[in-house]
Amino acid sequence: MMRSMFSVVSGLKSHQTKMDVIGNNIANVNTIGFKGGRVTFKEIFSETVKGSSAPDASSGRGGTNPMQVGLGIEISSVDTNMTRGTVQRTDTITDLSIEGEGFFVVKASASEPHRFTRAGNFSVDKMGNLVNGMGMSVCGWHEYKVSENGNTYEYNTINQLEPINIYTDQYNLNKRLISAKETTGAEFAGNLSADSVPVPEIERSVDNAHYITPITVYSPIGKEYKVNLCFWRSDSVQYTVTEGGENVEKIATNWHWKAVSDIENADALDIPSAEGDIMFGDKGEMLLSDPTGTIAEYTAVPQISIDSGVESGSKPFEVNLDFTKLNMYATSSSVKMVSRDGYPAGSMTSYTIGQDGIIVGIYSNGQQQPLAMIGLASFDNPSGLAKSGSNLFEPTANSGEFIRGLQPGTEGVGNLNPGTLEMSNVDMAQEFIDMIVTQRGFQANSRIITASDEMLQEMVNLKR
Repeated sequence: MMRSMFSVVSGLKSHQTKMDVIGNNIANVNTIGFKGGRVTFKEIFSETVKGSSAPDASSGRGGTNPMQVGLGIEISSVDTNMTRGTVQRTDTITDLSIEGEGFFVVKASASEPHRFTRAGNFSVDKMGNLVNGMGMSVCGWHEYKVSENGNTYEYNTINQLEPINIYTDQYNLNKRLISAKETTGAEFAGNLSADSVPVPEIERSVDNAHYITPITVYSPIGKEYKVNLCFWRSDSVQYTVTEGGENVEKIATNWHWKAVSDIENADALDIPSAEGDIMFGDKGEMLLSDPTGTIAEYTAVPQISIDSGVESGSKPFEVNLDFTKLNMYATSSSVKMVSRDGYPAGSMTSYTIGQDGIIVGIYSNGQQQPLAMIGLASFDNPSGLAKSGSNLFEPTANSGEFIRGLQPGTEGVGNLNPGTLEMSNVDMAQEFIDMIVTQRGFQANSRIITASDEMLQEMVNLKR
């Protein structure tokens, strides 16, 4: 009689634990990055009242099954559901969610171990540290190199993770400023009008140039200088070439160019020997070499030297002018600079975070440079991680060890989704269903106690 009461006591305790987990799930239904729990039961032990027997072929008697009475239940497991939660858009630069597997890596201090989280509600403190809501530093890498094509950045992810600071680090020093870069080359495209009347060398001046196009260049310390490129049409020359064993008459037209200081900085800028000639064929194409043999050092990519003087604090620098994309057709002149390197120093105005985890600074001079890259962690068994509070997880003996950080989008971890947050993965409808079922289970167990008590009462009353 008492056995049933002891069995249902274990049932009451187990259902209470399940209700505790359900309550915690519902309480955290709006917690960023929260992973819900699930309780499963198992029976404790079954007392064998009578063992089983085998069939007897000689007597024709059949076998019997064992007789067992269960003694209750206990908690089999409290599992963490690691499925991804819904994503909420916030449009905050430092809010991040992970599209797939992986965890952000955070650290409270140099002496503390790494912790792991799916909550990406980060911010930047006044010192430039990327931190979570509790001030724990988000970890990643600072050291990088530019790829061969110059368009991407490659971080050395073999290095140990370190706290991310977008303002300064040991490799890049002060990242609030970007250094100036001197101009080394400028590329031009467009047309020089074939309708222009040749101007003799002795009559050439800036005032009678057929076309003038301005360019801006930067010294090694980032000081800006304006230079005007003047073009005058010169004579056309007829020459003979051999094609297919026959002599063919062709025409080359010479244009003279000269780089002169803009009026605003004419006294501060010296451009020695900044002039030369370029040639076009009789189909309007740029000639990369002089077929007439009249110009000793002909080049379609000349170099000019610019000296801004000792007082400027900068040494002279050379700029290559690429004219190879110019044409000469019977239409108006339209030569423009289409590309140029070099820029002045700039200060950081904002930053962005890419899906690959790279934080890129945007500067007042229009340039960009990487500031850091966020690292992610991966585990063999994420469900084996232990919750340590504050949306954080820590490794256990069954989760697998944290070995090294991984770049987002590689080696099994997901890309980042900037401007979004991963919400709780708690399913409200399922939780309420589980709550009803758990409540009824608890209620049914309590009724067994009531029924057993009444049976004991009846047994006591037999004495009367």
